[in-house]
Amino acid sequence: QVQLVESGGGLVQVGGSLLLSCAASGRSFGGSTMAWFRQPPGQEREIVAAITMSPYYTASVKGRFTISRDNDKNTVYLQMSNLRPEDTAAYYCAARNGGGFYTTPRWYDYWGQGTQVTVSS
Repeated sequence: QVQLVESGGGLVQVGGSLLLSCAASGRSFGGSTMAWFRQPPGQEREIVAAITMSPYYTASVKGRFTISRDNDKNTVYLQMSNLRPEDTAAYYCAARNGGGFYTTPRWYDYWGQGTQVTVSS
């Protein structure tokens, strides 16, 4: 059974930093796309970043967020810096059975339970 477990969310002030982690179990995702999505209250889930061999970022987080992966640990990370109130959302880890950059949720096969990030001003 495949599981993705996120950790690292919390409450942070504007300009602060957080490191999100997503540990996968049940199969290796070394050659697959892994991604972070977020869903603000009352809004649709949106892509934040994705990674296969190289990273993809949505425009609003470029230069502030960094996605990385450790294939030996089957884990993907999202380092978030210079956080803004509009970054407040539930953050979800996702994984595909294959590669490629896909920005909509329907292309991802596995999901974590989510971790809340709240940025206070």
